[in-house]
Amino acid sequence: MSSNQQQLPPVQLTAYTIAERLGAGSYGNVYKAHAKTGTREAVAVKCVLKSQLCKAEADNIITEISLLKRLKHPHIVEMKDFAWDANYIYIIMDYYGGGDLSRFIKSRSVLAEDVVKKFLQQLALALRYLRSKHVAHMDLKPSNILLSSPRKPVLKLADFGFAQHFSDEETATKIKGSPLYMAPEMLLRRKYDAKVDIWSVGIILYEALFGKAPYKSETIEEVLVKIKERQPIVIPRGRKLSEPCRDLLTRCLKTNPEERLGFEEFFEHPFLDLEHAPSEESHQKAVETVAKAVKLDNEGDLEGALELYTAALEYFVPLTQSEYTPSRKEALRKRTMDYMRRAREIKNALHPDDDATALPSSASLEVSSERSPNQVLHARTSVEADQFQELAQLSHMTPKLATGLEIARAAEEYELEAQFIVALEKYQAALGILIPALQSELAGSRRRKLLHAEVSKWMRRAECVKETLAIQEKVLTDSVAMSAEAPDAKTCKMQ
Repeated sequence: MSSNQQQLPPVQLTAYTIAERLGAGSYGNVYKAHAKTGTREAVAVKCVLKSQLCKAEADNIITEISLLKRLKHPHIVEMKDFAWDANYIYIIMDYYGGGDLSRFIKSRSVLAEDVVKKFLQQLALALRYLRSKHVAHMDLKPSNILLSSPRKPVLKLADFGFAQHFSDEETATKIKGSPLYMAPEMLLRRKYDAKVDIWSVGIILYEALFGKAPYKSETIEEVLVKIKERQPIVIPRGRKLSEPCRDLLTRCLKTNPEERLGFEEFFEHPFLDLEHAPSEESHQKAVETVAKAVKLDNEGDLEGALELYTAALEYFVPLTQSEYTPSRKEALRKRTMDYMRRAREIKNALHPDDDATALPSSASLEVSSERSPNQVLHARTSVEADQFQELAQLSHMTPKLATGLEIARAAEEYELEAQFIVALEKYQAALGILIPALQSELAGSRRRKLLHAEVSKWMRRAECVKETLAIQEKVLTDSVAMSAEAPDAKTCKMQ
């Protein structure tokens, strides 16, 4: 506000005491406040000065309130209430003490890829929910992504001031959002659709990995010049990224919206692996899958039970790792250990002489193991073997794809032999071939379905091998420093 403007009227809420200013959202400042009665819970209050709203802005506020009343998702801020007086409209929301993603990135300069993946999974889950409601956010940026707490942050998508209903076929022309994160087609005043959110996700991903947005400039004018000149975004090679991560980043940041990832491709991308991302949905799938495994186990169908126990563990492991409530985390950990133990027993019963494919004991979750939890079924079941063989047959006329499959199988063998450095190199080489191949496969085809399943598995195994190597290096470093015998190596410990 300039010096000659009238002083803003005081912010007053009958039921709350206004505390410090947290920041500014679209159309208003956001304050921390405390309830005057009861537990004096903290809330965040967005205060919108009515006298400064034009008709279009007032309509946007009404849309924001309407959306927040209906949107209920673990990774979207929850509106508790709204109120108004002669001066302000108040939107009262849950308070999150972790600040926003912009501050989180700045405090660390850049984020580790596994941290980025976790946040991106949560953002993608929120966006998938929004698309199911035909809603586009239109202002995705790190400062509009809140974190639940500083130590164990859970992402919460906020500020729906520019959001609107947007079906898959709709287009628009009005400029909305923040220039640094705004899709080129919007800034160039051309028609755009809901895929502008995909571009913004790409910018957020870039900023998290490299510490600054790709079009970062001293002035807005410089930003606009870069975008209008359609300067391509170059992904720096200085930082080592996994091939899946680099592929997703590149495809989100296509300046031509026709070449950019669509929502379904985004949600199905192997880097995200939303199928196994911790959520109520994945928990339900884990429970349903393991129930079927137990049923087959009791009926004596050990091969089928083993396959389903493995599928269930693919859900239970990330759920256990992401749980923050101590009692629930311990319950999940014990449950996961029980299923792993039973899977090992079945594996040994089916393959008593096959030591190389023996499963890790449940104790390996607490102390150490020669194998990781993601290797619970490293040796393929008969069903998995048949599926891989089918994929290989469908790919024999595509030399590059066939080569990628051969390299990935070699990586599996090296991992089984605990040659982790070579295994990781092979996995990365294979994924560098297979992920682009997957994206070019015909949607809905049998080969695409089989390839997607294999690529997802190999990505998880590659990450596990990477973690194993990091832990081994730490153990070696500690042992040198302490001049003592190193403890048992830990690989992919389930927490």
